[in-house]
Amino acid sequence: MALSADPFFFTLSTLSSVTKAEVIAEIADKTGIEKADVSATVEAFFKVVKDSMADGNNIYVRGFGSFVNKKRAKKVARNISKNTSIIIDEHYIPSFKPSKTFIGKIKNSKKIKEMAA
Repeated sequence: MALSADPFFFTLSTLSSVTKAEVIAEIADKTGIEKADVSATVEAFFKVVKDSMADGNNIYVRGFGSFVNKKRAKKVARNISKNTSIIIDEHYIPSFKPSKTFIGKIKNSKKIKEMAA
């Protein structure tokens, strides 16, 4: 994994995705904190996000993005195999909206531009 100048941003060399374990290892290497402590912190963060969103609250992380509950309206759908209509009730789904700073960093990334070409 090749590292960039930003201490908390790593670029991918041959990988197309990064696992949670790799993120935890990267944070542990950069901060000097033990992997077990980093893992507990990351798991606690995810739990807080899930529990808060389940309670109907949105999470806003300045410079990163927002975890929000999006409302999906009631709609009629088709079951193609039985050729019947089914009603899907109104419901909420979790969603992530990146901040303008985050979007700008991705848009200006040389690595992403190389991959697109």
